[in-house]
Formats: sequence, structure tokens, C-alpha cells
Amino acid sequence: MIFRVARGADRLFELPMPPLAIDALVVSCEHAGNRVPERYRVAFQTARATAALESHRGYDLGALFVAEALAKRFAAELIYSDVSRLVVELNKSIGHPKLMSEFTQHLDQTAREALLRDHYLPHRERVEAAVRRHVTGGRMTLHLGIHSFAPTLGGRVRQADIGLLYDPQRAQEKELCTRWRRSICGLAPELRVRRNYPYRGDADGLTTTLRRVFPPEAYLGIEVELNQALTASAGEAREALTEVLGEALAAQRRCSV
Repeated sequence: MIFRVARGADRLFELPMPPLAIDALVVSCEHAGNRVPERYRVAFQTARATAALESHRGYDLGALFVAEALAKRFAAELIYSDVSRLVVELNKSIGHPKLMSEFTQHLDQTAREALLRDHYLPHRERVEAAVRRHVTGGRMTLHLGIHSFAPTLGGRVRQADIGLLYDPQRAQEKELCTRWRRSICGLAPELRVRRNYPYRGDADGLTTTLRRVFPPEAYLGIEVELNQALTASAGEAREALTEVLGEALAAQRRCSV
């Protein structure tokens, strides 16, 4: 898809609402790469494992590019992991049946504990610590988890280009995503932007975990899901998508941090 970012009088509308009081931004990317740490490479030696690593199952294609661009635009801290989700799923809680893939679920207890200690916990703890620094300083903190999704799954075509995932019980998260969606559509009407699609925003994940740590008046946790038809390859579409996300987000914030 090639789309043009509308500017000035070309925009469909201008938002009349005042910006939200967002003082700080933290950007994370849980599935930035498909690296397999040396200790676990023996589990990925088959052709099937190699193919899985190179597919959307192995990592979120293009998500790191967008995460880096947004973090740079807003001078925000970026925290990412390039360890494949097939090694350990950083966006699932301990105990979730999909925490380990079919390639690592057979690991013995010692190896599993080492995997969590060396790769799972450090990422999640870094994100929580970054949010905590802002919240402790009295700053309303927006945490964006940047992800991408396969255009088709199980034979079904996903009907969105951008998904904004939030907890419907958190009014400010809902308000932000409603405004952000409207602003994106004003800048690029061709983009299909949906809320809590293709996943539920209150399902198990890092933002859901952090909502149990930080109150709604201090923390907004939004997962941004991007269609890999736009993000997987470098080019005009991915750059335009990133620009739209950034410009539309800037309109929602009280200040740039």
C-alpha cells in the first residue's frame, strides 16, 4: 500500500480537543529480532525451526524500525529485545502456556530458569524500571509497546493496518486511542485503524502486567500492532506509516519529552 500523508488544508479535519496530559514516554519492542542465544541453538537446528525463526512467528517484522523512529522523535527511552519469541515470549506472563514455544518447552528446569533469568526477566524489569522512574517523578507516563502482525493468519485476512490495544476499563487509555485513531485517519484516510484488534488490549501481556503495578492516573499502557504488509520491507510505505504514527501522537500530548 502506498498512501500520502495529508497536510494543511488537505487534512479531513483538525482535532478541536486539547492535548492529553502526558508528560513522559517509554517505548518498548518485545519481538525486535529472531536471535537465538548460543545455549539454545541446539533446539533450532531443524529446517522447520529455521523457517519458523524467519517467519512472523520468529519476530515482529519491521517493529524495531518503527519503535526506534518514535523513540527518536520524542527523545524517549527505547527498550527492546532481539531474542526470538520462539526462545521465550517476553509478552506473556510466567505460567502462560505460550511462554515457551514447541522448540524450548522441552528444556529441563535448570535451562528454563536460566532462560528466564538471562533473557525474560531483564527486559521486563528494564521496562518497569523506566516507567517507575517517570511515575515516581510525578509524570504521567505513556508506555508504547510496538508490535507487528501477519496480514493473514489461519487463512483469514486481518482487516486492519494499525491496531491500537488498550484496557477498556481505563478511561484515559480509551480516550487516547480514540483520539489517536481519529488523528491518524485525518492524516492518512487510506489506513484502516482499529481499536483492540487484532488482539484484545486487556489480554495477557506486558502492558497488562504493568497496569497491576501502576495506577491509571500515572500509567497508560498501549500496544501498537502494525500490519506487516506495511512494515516488513524498507521503503516508502513503512516510512510514511511511521511518520503518520508520530505526527498523530504528537497532537495528543501536552508536551514533547
